[in-house]
Amino acid sequence: MIIVRDKNKDREIRHKRVRKTLSGTAARPRLCVNRSLSNIYAQIIDDEKGVTLCAASTREKDIAAKVAGKNKTEAAKIVGEIIGERAKAKKINEVVFDRGGYLYTGRVQALADGARASGLKF
Repeated sequence: MIIVRDKNKDREIRHKRVRKTLSGTAARPRLCVNRSLSNIYAQIIDDEKGVTLCAASTREKDIAAKVAGKNKTEAAKIVGEIIGERAKAKKINEVVFDRGGYLYTGRVQALADGARASGLKF
């Protein structure tokens, strides 16, 4: 019998393993990335208080207008730039990058590059 590996389950295991040690504080909140087949989401989270400080995704109307006609990697870079700008507006300069168990390539890397380009340090 052929056994098909569940890649999302493997990702969740990687994510749980990393989250044991990775945590966002008030001084350095966590930049959390989640991606679906068609969209990408980013949040900056203070884990001590359990609150989301700012967020951005390709599903927001103003961002969806900017990413229309672009491929998913270009859209992820735009989302990264926007989350960086929103973080700067809230005086957040440094974050801890949580890639959510995804491999650091493609859309996840593009989002991180966009956030770095807008001034976030991690």
